[in-house]
Amino acid sequence: MTRRLLAEFIGTAFLLTGVMGSGIMAERLTDDVGVQLLANAGATVGVLYAIILMFGPVSGAHFNPAVTIADAWQRNRPWSDVGPYVAVQIAGGAIGAVAANLMFELDAINMSEKVRDGSGQYIAEVVATFGLVLLIFTLVRSGRDHLAAGAVAAYIGGAYWFTSSTSFANPAVSVTRTLSNTFAGIDPGSAPAFVACQLVGMALAVAAARVLYP
Repeated sequence: MTRRLLAEFIGTAFLLTGVMGSGIMAERLTDDVGVQLLANAGATVGVLYAIILMFGPVSGAHFNPAVTIADAWQRNRPWSDVGPYVAVQIAGGAIGAVAANLMFELDAINMSEKVRDGSGQYIAEVVATFGLVLLIFTLVRSGRDHLAAGAVAAYIGGAYWFTSSTSFANPAVSVTRTLSNTFAGIDPGSAPAFVACQLVGMALAVAAARVLYP
């Protein structure tokens, strides 16, 4: 368990450093929002692919409470794993966001004021999380989990662009992106609704995966 929790902690830290750091870098390089999003998405895809390869054999490379809960729900791991996994995912994400701030000489904690709300973005988070969790567990249930690194990275790269929310799809990401008032941040008041929508998307995905791959 210690090895698995360490893997989840480091992996989620790298994920948030990649998301937040690339967002800050993009803001500093250009004022074009489209180019900023492209840079942010590209860096996230690369980091996500790498950390799944690094840590998948150790912890399953969840880096996402929605994936951990879904995994326990499908009896792939005990429910007793969920609390520790979620705790280290959030802690790792917070460290990753702080590291990104410090690398770009910002305050370590720089609470975001970027409001993200409205029905469109809430629907987007349901859709984004549904697709991500469904992808992961259709691969697992069909014995193709060795394809997860490329498939998950590709899906998130696409979802950055086809969702109005830019596809957070991860409660730990939603919570810890509040710590940086930059391009990829989210206002703390917006995060709870995002998390709720992500959990709805996760539940729908678990149900669909059971029907598609019984």
